[in-house]
Amino acid sequence: MSDNVDVVGMWVTEDGHIRQELRADGRYDEARGNRKSAYTGGYTVTGSHIDYVDDTGFTATGDIRDGVLYHEHLVLYRES
Repeated sequence: MSDNVDVVGMWVTEDGHIRQELRADGRYDEARGNRKSAYTGGYTVTGSHIDYVDDTGFTATGDIRDGVLYHEHLVLYRES
């Protein structure tokens, strides 16, 4: 049994400007405003921590705390 937090789904900033889809296949697709697929890449989850590597090689991290995704300077909420 995995102790990893379930992160799969759509995560959005409060203003809806940034939408990050975390897919079950370990890939993500991030839209910014009208720019669909502004960033794409892969992610891995360890516990409640997420490591991202976008398709250009850029890396970032995030953490889920109390159902909220803190991704670098962004705060994203799971879309219901």
